[in-house]
Amino acid sequence: MTEHSSDLVKTVANLLIDKNLLLVTAESCTGGLIAATCTELPGSSQWFDRGFVTYSNQAKQDMLGVPAHIIDKYGAVSQQVVEAMARGAYIASGGENRISVSVSGIAGPDGGTPDKPVGTVWIGLFDGNAIYSRLLQLSGSRSEIRTATLNDVLGSMLVSWLSRK
Repeated sequence: MTEHSSDLVKTVANLLIDKNLLLVTAESCTGGLIAATCTELPGSSQWFDRGFVTYSNQAKQDMLGVPAHIIDKYGAVSQQVVEAMARGAYIASGGENRISVSVSGIAGPDGGTPDKPVGTVWIGLFDGNAIYSRLLQLSGSRSEIRTATLNDVLGSMLVSWLSRK
């Protein structure tokens, strides 16, 4: 875990504890990196509930209830799918007193297309009432894209949302 990621996790942890919320993650291109980074912090069981690694489209359907027709129509790396992943993770976790984040993207080095090049990542957040999502266009190696996604989810998505509530 980088020092920056560690600082972000501590901030997220404090905000979640203050708000009596548990974090749920639904990850595709990060493959559990967000959950692993969060649980490196001692005492994370106070604020981290669970993580879903749904790398395949079938896993997104089976574990999170993402409808196949949404994946077929928009592709796994899309606003619609990442929002369905966040909702599905929230529901699968029991929902109450939880916040879910989701990630789906193309970390590379292969798999990109002209419409969705390597570094295209959608991130989402669901709080039980409203859904938030954002498109990231990242560059770098596979590892750099995954780390940048982690930091964006922790920082600009979670810290930003939790600080406003």
